[in-house]
Amino acid sequence: MKNVGEARETPVGAPQEELAAGMRSDRSTRNRVARSILDHGPSTVAELAGRLGLTQAAVRRHLDALVADDVVEAREQRVYGTRTRGRPAKVFALTDCGRDAFDQSYDKLAADALRWIAEHEGGEAAVAAFARARIAAQAGAYREAIDAAAPERRTEALAKALSADGYAATARSAPVGEQLCQHHCPVAHVAEQFPQLCEAETEVFSKLLGTHVQRLATIAHGDGVCTTFIPKTAHQTPRKASKISETTHNASASTAGRNPA
Repeated sequence: MKNVGEARETPVGAPQEELAAGMRSDRSTRNRVARSILDHGPSTVAELAGRLGLTQAAVRRHLDALVADDVVEAREQRVYGTRTRGRPAKVFALTDCGRDAFDQSYDKLAADALRWIAEHEGGEAAVAAFARARIAAQAGAYREAIDAAAPERRTEALAKALSADGYAATARSAPVGEQLCQHHCPVAHVAEQFPQLCEAETEVFSKLLGTHVQRLATIAHGDGVCTTFIPKTAHQTPRKASKISETTHNASASTAGRNPA
């Protein structure tokens, strides 16, 4: 599970080692509180205190932090059968954000599904077809972002659109072109087993940018960043060619002036 909750108050003048230890302890305890709710379902303060061996005051303090971080939320306890007098007890349940903080089996499910497709629905070609269909569904938003950008900012526009989908992408200049860097890949663990996902993505980048691109590195293959090289695009070439042509023409005219026929 990812760490949930952070220590919110820092005593003035406390030694750094003690502060760090206290923060680690708080995070660890909050993880235990959230895990207990995950394992046992919506729980009252008293139930959590009993299961975890904490005081109710300590549980409330950690729950307040978890609520502030949108990891848990307070609800009225559902009552089945005859309802007793008084207000229902308050229980704490995980939010969607809180559930996502725990390790899920989504990667394994996706890999199992693709493996089944490969074995029963046409082999590797079927996996490749799925990969192309998946990225094509995302490409519409990327196309809109690129079309709205100035020609020299198309790679940057694609990076921003990818970031909106969770890829933490950036664009930077490189010799004779640009590099598109994706610092995060939501499907890296699956792509490690099925490189068709990376290959389909590269194909779409090429189509969107209107030029051949080259994948230099991928997180799925153990690199730190997915890196795609994008050569100087076609919109840059005519200007360069025109400038060369103009220079050649001027030089020819000058030579003709010195050496009349």
